[in-house]
Amino acid sequence: MKRIPLSAPHMGDSEAKFVQEAFASNWLSSVGPNLRALEQEFTARIGLPVVALSSGTAAIHLGLHLLGVGPGDEVFCPTLTFVASANPILYLGARPVFIDSEPKSWNLDPVLLLEALEERARRRRLPKAVIVVDLFGQSASMDPILEACGRFGIPILEDAAEALGATYKGLPAGCFGKVGVFSLNGNKIITASGGGILVSQERDLVERARFLSTQARDPGVGYQHSKVGFNYAMSNVLAGIARGQLQVLDLRVQQRRNIAARYRAAFFDLDGIEPMPEAPWGQSNKWLSCFLISPEFGCSRDELLAHLDQAGIESRPAWRALHLQPLYASAERYGGSVAEDISARGICLPSSSNLSPEDQERVITAVRAAATRPAASKDFLYPTRQSESPRISLDPGDPVDAKIQNAVVG
Repeated sequence: MKRIPLSAPHMGDSEAKFVQEAFASNWLSSVGPNLRALEQEFTARIGLPVVALSSGTAAIHLGLHLLGVGPGDEVFCPTLTFVASANPILYLGARPVFIDSEPKSWNLDPVLLLEALEERARRRRLPKAVIVVDLFGQSASMDPILEACGRFGIPILEDAAEALGATYKGLPAGCFGKVGVFSLNGNKIITASGGGILVSQERDLVERARFLSTQARDPGVGYQHSKVGFNYAMSNVLAGIARGQLQVLDLRVQQRRNIAARYRAAFFDLDGIEPMPEAPWGQSNKWLSCFLISPEFGCSRDELLAHLDQAGIESRPAWRALHLQPLYASAERYGGSVAEDISARGICLPSSSNLSPEDQERVITAVRAAATRPAASKDFLYPTRQSESPRISLDPGDPVDAKIQNAVVG
């Protein structure tokens, strides 16, 4: 039986055509028609100027550099995130200060952020920047975060590496900070096999990023360099893949949301397994379908991980809080208990946009088999709770059990 991956690439019909054009024209390096077109098409999508880069991590590094972060500075960062959000702080000789999550979104707690900024202001140790992460495809609560940072004049880098296609109050996630970052890594909702996008409301920051990403070569025919630069430009070949993927982003978001909806409906009658909440201020792209496992489920999160692995199903723990990592054990932090709980109990289930209904049923069956509570009969699966709306958003024509179509997913 084939192994079911956590989040696999999902290629369409256009990617090969754009890549073949790159080969046919011999534009294979970090310049070419696909790069120009990708940046134009991405700008049309989100409404901001962009530059295509080699990775999301490179974009965070450049973004912090553009915000003036340097040796000895401090940068606030959520503790519940992938390590790539924080490592560029160290690249620049700065120090991270970690902020806990809020339970209703798992993202940076804006109340705690304001308290931390107020406390730092009293000590005359305000951070140079604040990184805000849109975790697992869901936007953070940006309005109070923007208000808190604006009160103290602190710029925001919005790490939307996981959240391309998500929204905050109807606007694209990733566009609220002074700098925004997206990832096109192989496991993301769309991919270039690797790559990243840096965006900004300020065009001059994007052009500075473009200059620095190509080794900061001074204008002219000679190889003259007045500033330290980086080899961070995306290749024209990978930009072709990204162009094809961008064309189907809305479909990929809907497919992942459908998958999350089926999981939520399928586990509705089980105790001890709760989905990551979807905050009321926007729409998550459901990059990964995440759940919290409690003792009532009948086995621990780690036991469930092992059970799924034995069944040929890849699943992962939620990100391990950065203040628990050996690399960052000495870093200062504000709070941490919410992130620690999610780190200890969170699990991510297979969420590929091309996950077949049959393979998802394998996952559902395996999860239910691990639960203490026996499965209800088919006639009583996926009961409706009066406190929630009996609706589910699914693609027209997408094959799914009729009972799930009528289930509650909120």
